[in-house]
Amino acid sequence: MTRLFTGTEQFFRPGYRANLVDSWLPALDGVVDKLIAGAEVADIGCGHGVSTTLIAHSFPNSTVHGFDYHEGSIVRARELATEQALGNVDFAVASAADYPGDGYDLVCYFDSLHDMGDPVGALRHAHETLADDGTVMLVEPFAHDSLAENLNPVGRMYYAASTVLCTPSSLAQPVSLGLGAQAGEQRLAEVAAEAGFGSFRRATETPFNLVLEASH
Repeated sequence: MTRLFTGTEQFFRPGYRANLVDSWLPALDGVVDKLIAGAEVADIGCGHGVSTTLIAHSFPNSTVHGFDYHEGSIVRARELATEQALGNVDFAVASAADYPGDGYDLVCYFDSLHDMGDPVGALRHAHETLADDGTVMLVEPFAHDSLAENLNPVGRMYYAASTVLCTPSSLAQPVSLGLGAQAGEQRLAEVAAEAGFGSFRRATETPFNLVLEASH
């Protein structure tokens, strides 16, 4: 099991390092300016904290909180933050539906929302803990809105991973929505709307990622 979590960290790390600070965050409306000035950030389902520590390292005036319900991942995330001597990041064991705090300027889900049993509930909690002018960033595997459009090399890879890991994980949790790794923008927009968000758009993309922005 440890190898699964370590493998997940190693799989996502290169993409986050290449894109998160240089292209994904700048694609969001006004978020970089807030991060430079000093923002409160929550990284939900942070795993080993690769995304969390990247934001903390790049924006030292901001405070970044990483939450994950897997205690072993939080232990590893704290180790990574200590290795980098980051003083503006902290980690806690908490689920997407009950993580603490409010008034967050940015709430992030990096390849985690579709794994959750209750993504609507998770986003509803984000809606409740977000500042009035705050932003939610969803990074999800790239997917079109129909099965036929996703029958390409990238889509086939993600369907395979989703069948083995993502969908069973969701189905094993309360609500068991089972979005899967190829939910697509339209389905994710429906989830965000059900959670109470009035604004939802595709901020940017890569061949492997959809970067989606939601706000009140």
